[in-house]
Amino acid sequence: MLLPIDQGCREGLSTRPVAGSDEIQLRIDPIHADLDDEITGLRSQVKLLRNVAEEIGSEAKFQRDFLDHLQMTMIKAQAGVKNNLRKLNKSIVRSGSNHVVHVVLFALLCFFIVYLWSKMFKR
Repeated sequence: MLLPIDQGCREGLSTRPVAGSDEIQLRIDPIHADLDDEITGLRSQVKLLRNVAEEIGSEAKFQRDFLDHLQMTMIKAQAGVKNNLRKLNKSIVRSGSNHVVHVVLFALLCFFIVYLWSKMFKR
C-alpha cells in the first residue's frame, strides 16, 4: 500500500512506489530536511490514522450490533404474526361452525313458525 506522504510533508521527504508490495519506501533529502522532524511527523500521522481506524472499527461494531438486534426483532415479529394467524384461523373455523349452527337453528325456527301458522289457519 502506497500512502500519499508527499502531500502532507515538507520538502526533502518523498515516497517512491514499490511495485506489487505493501511497503512504503521514503527518500529523505538530508540537505533540506531534518530526519527527526520527519519521523515525528510520520508518527503523528500514524497515530491519527490509528485513531481513525479505531473509530471506524467501533462504528462498524455498533452498526453490526444494531443490525443483529434488528434481525432478532424481525424474527420475533414474524413468530408473533405466525402465532396470531394460527389463532385467527382457529377462531374463523370456530365462528364458521357457529354460523352453520345459527343458520340451522334459524331454519328450524322458521319451519316451526310456518308449521304452527298452518295449524292455526286450518281450523
